[in-house]
Amino acid sequence: MSNQLIECVPNFSEGSDLSIIKQITDQIEGTEGATLLDVDPGKATNRTVVTLVGAPDAVLDAAVKAVKKAAELIDMSKHHGEHPRFGATDVCPLVPVSNITMEETVEYARKLAKRLGEELGLTIFCYENAALIEERRNLAVVRAGEYEALAERLTQPRWKPDFGPDKFNAKSGATAVGARDFLVAYNVNLNTTSTRRANAIAFDVREKGRVKTVDGKPGSKAVMDEKGNKVWSPGTLKCVKGIGWFIEEYGVAQISMNLTNISVTPVHVAYDEVCKKAQDRGIRVTGSELVGLMPLQAVLDAGKYFLRKQGRSLGVSDKELIKIAVKSLGLDELYPFKPEEKIIEYAIEAKKPGVKRLVDMTLSGFVWETASESKAPGGGSISSAMGAMGAALGTMVANLSSHKRGWDDRWAEFSDWAEKGKACHDLLLRLIDDDTDAFNKIMAAFGLPETSDAEKTAKNKAIQDATKEAIEVPFRVMETSLACMEVCKAMAEFGNPASVSDAGVGALAARSAVMGAFLNVKINSADVEDKRWMEDILTRGKDIQEKAFALEREVLETVEAKL
Repeated sequence: MSNQLIECVPNFSEGSDLSIIKQITDQIEGTEGATLLDVDPGKATNRTVVTLVGAPDAVLDAAVKAVKKAAELIDMSKHHGEHPRFGATDVCPLVPVSNITMEETVEYARKLAKRLGEELGLTIFCYENAALIEERRNLAVVRAGEYEALAERLTQPRWKPDFGPDKFNAKSGATAVGARDFLVAYNVNLNTTSTRRANAIAFDVREKGRVKTVDGKPGSKAVMDEKGNKVWSPGTLKCVKGIGWFIEEYGVAQISMNLTNISVTPVHVAYDEVCKKAQDRGIRVTGSELVGLMPLQAVLDAGKYFLRKQGRSLGVSDKELIKIAVKSLGLDELYPFKPEEKIIEYAIEAKKPGVKRLVDMTLSGFVWETASESKAPGGGSISSAMGAMGAALGTMVANLSSHKRGWDDRWAEFSDWAEKGKACHDLLLRLIDDDTDAFNKIMAAFGLPETSDAEKTAKNKAIQDATKEAIEVPFRVMETSLACMEVCKAMAEFGNPASVSDAGVGALAARSAVMGAFLNVKINSADVEDKRWMEDILTRGKDIQEKAFALEREVLETVEAKL
């Protein structure tokens, strides 16, 4: 799984001809590193909304190919549909999903806009967070008059495109490329069939709120401002749009919300606020429904939120956090909540062809694979596995301490240590396969052709890049294993005394991981041509190893004194 993930949601101006839609989406599915998650055609709108995710550069490549195919196949001069539009690819927003900031996403959006303008010769406007001109932040302003007004607008200096030609292309029209926050479509279920009451709750919470009335009662005379416009009383939740409706399929009313920025109003905050406002009106929330997908972090944050309310440790597995979130939000009330379908990162993994990962093996299978004649997994993966085991032991002691009878007032203290340990063992688990992948990249680089000077240069660069990666991975194992030793040390000193030996074993495993990983750093050092870079790595590695030795001694002295 890529460290950085972005989502791209291109809207193509074709909703009926499935053969055209498939030719466009085939471009995405044929791009390595990009995953096609959803294709939603609409006949009435004559528009198809496509969702793809992946590493930023891969997503950009896929988007360029798809937009190019759309420009070839869709003729805007013959297009009709209910939805506003002005191009064969009407809009193409990028959305940060994980490990990437909005600022970085904006740069990728502008890079995409530049490629579409220069490589494909399309007329491109940048909007929302990617806007280069403030007036163009609002998509409605950029697309005003739609396709029919585009030819005349392009003659105005004010509407010179951000990228690409300023001459009207009757076939492809124009495309708006943007960067926006992740939008979650989220419905909360009520124990009522009344749309009016559901609407009242929706107006209580949505940012827009409701029209202010003279006597404060719905349906009464509206308060007007000096310009004759209605005055609105805002709701309690920022970045939330909402309405109440009745769902005949389930026989209940819902609050249907769009959470337009889950960093401002997360799902769990929206849910709790609806619960509060519903209760004020004598109505009970019975569960909720996620429409589409949402990022893993949003689900984990919800799980942690509800555990925190219970005064329980947050340093538990992602699987447990997801379970807590689903049960607390009632996401499985209407139908089963399937993480592999509803969580973006898991949906990506589920769509990948069967890849044999070490971390997915049984423990015995991992041992047998290591003992086989294959060159990988080797010492690097084993070192990372030892570190993960050490971190897991430190986390276990922290979790046990947070639940120890009589220590209830210290749960948050131990929860913090458990979260630190969990972060370590989660990363070390990923590094098990990263180490093997790095070794395979070296082997692949040595297999590259070298029949010309250019090929020799490219091959040498590939070998050097792969060798550096094969050093950086075990170096990260060293850093992370040292960090988890701090957890073991703390748990040996003031954690649950009944588990002090576990903290000691954790420290021993982590120290061994540091030493083993350093051996892997050193064995590849002779092949690195950048000697200054390598010298810095070795110096830092020696320092980490010495710190690990010192921590091991401290932990064992503490453990022995308590046994």
